Amino acid sequence: MSKTHFSAMTGATGCASQGSPKTRTGRPDGTRGRTSPWRRRGQLWALLLMAMLQAAMVNALGLAGKLLAAEEARPNILIITVDNLGYGDLASYNPDSTIPTPQLDALAKQSGRLTSFYTASSTCTVSRACLLTGRVAQRHGLVNQLPGLEGNYGIGLRHSERLIPQLLKQAPTPYATGCFGKWNIGFAEGSRPTDRGFDEFIGHASGNLDYYYHLYQGRHDMYEGTAESGVRELHREGEYAPDIFADAACDFIRRKSAESVPWFCYLPFNSPHFPMAGNKRPGQAVEWQAPDWAFEACGLSPTEKDPYQRYRAVVYATDRAIGRVLQTLRDANVEQQTFLFFMSDNGAFDLNRKGLDVGSNEPLRSGGVTCWEGGVRVAAMARWPGKIEAGSTIDVPLWSPDLLVACTQLAGAPLPEDIHFDGRDPLPSLTQHAPSPHDSFYFQFRSHAALRQADWKIVREKPGQPWMLFNLAEDLSETHDRAGQHPERVERLAAEFARWEQGWEQE
Repeated sequence: MSKTHFSAMTGATGCASQGSPKTRTGRPDGTRGRTSPWRRRGQLWALLLMAMLQAAMVNALGLAGKLLAAEEARPNILIITVDNLGYGDLASYNPDSTIPTPQLDALAKQSGRLTSFYTASSTCTVSRACLLTGRVAQRHGLVNQLPGLEGNYGIGLRHSERLIPQLLKQAPTPYATGCFGKWNIGFAEGSRPTDRGFDEFIGHASGNLDYYYHLYQGRHDMYEGTAESGVRELHREGEYAPDIFADAACDFIRRKSAESVPWFCYLPFNSPHFPMAGNKRPGQAVEWQAPDWAFEACGLSPTEKDPYQRYRAVVYATDRAIGRVLQTLRDANVEQQTFLFFMSDNGAFDLNRKGLDVGSNEPLRSGGVTCWEGGVRVAAMARWPGKIEAGSTIDVPLWSPDLLVACTQLAGAPLPEDIHFDGRDPLPSLTQHAPSPHDSFYFQFRSHAALRQADWKIVREKPGQPWMLFNLAEDLSETHDRAGQHPERVERLAAEFARWEQGWEQE
């Protein structure tokens, strides 16, 4: 309020004092009358009241501003994936597990533990593409594992696909974005993380590499870069790859939290996975790799030969790396403001390969590269303090494409209307135990196919074979085929499977 307006309202001298004597005195004889004490008191009260009103308005505006700022504050987002970890490898999912994972055990107690969460594909490349695009493989086009050097260093996922970090850049407050770990969806120019919405990247292009020498089929495969500078080789041979990725994530979280900007950190660990002869130096043993301290913590010698025991050490080392990231959230004082999602990219392999297929998917059937529950149902946890109930079990069916929608909802970023997303908003299910936003889930990899609707699931291992039918509520291990007892249900689910396929045929 201006001085002029304030004076006019309170009777203080101003422009009105320049009028005629009659106007000045208000008396017929022009003499100045004495102001009544009650009138003077009234003027004082008016002044006091106006001052109080002004103070109240200032306070109200300040409070409104604080509330508005609180409403506009967006959570940080941290997505952690591990590679081929079995559903039964964690004690929080399988009390009989002998693998020590104290950090993930603690996280399970702080999170909502998802027991019916699916990855949209049971293999590394495709799983990552589905997560980052919010679409099934038949829509985004990357339907198979990228093969060899040519595939991993090629275009991979087509450039027209929109990824989570690109959408978060369109939020009212654009997110700082970082990717640290296994990329595996194409590394040609235009396909790298720093070309696709990530501000920073440290990681490798391929689906697998030697954890210490950082080799993939004889080629060095460790890189760093930014969106401004591009990527270049990173030479830190001798350092354990999962620790390199955890270090990078911790550094990113510290820096961006100190800048008070919302951030999105995608941390796709390359472990545990499995060793491959093509990534080893001449004469190097083809075996699971972990730091000496990890073997010792598991009561083992670094020269241990048993594949399962070595696998235990790898998972333990990965667990400790995750723990360092969780500690960084606490140290940076952003734990309460961070939405965290942990998952395995697909189930552990169960292909009868001696020394490689040692992870456990108990009590689920089979494993990676199949559409049985052991391939696509994965361990997953969601933590958002004050929003997701700590220590709860969430048995609502959800899947990895939902994470893109969750990220846009958390950031307030718009979803493009010209793209068909297979993800739905999972936040009501995570925070309020609302029913699943999905009517059905479609799975296909190579010749294997499946569809889940409610508690029922159809599976076939080859095209042309009859569908098998399972009631997952009663038979989680998929051991009792009910197709002969419920042919009409098989027919309905098969029609739903066909409806999915007609959807992308029409796009």
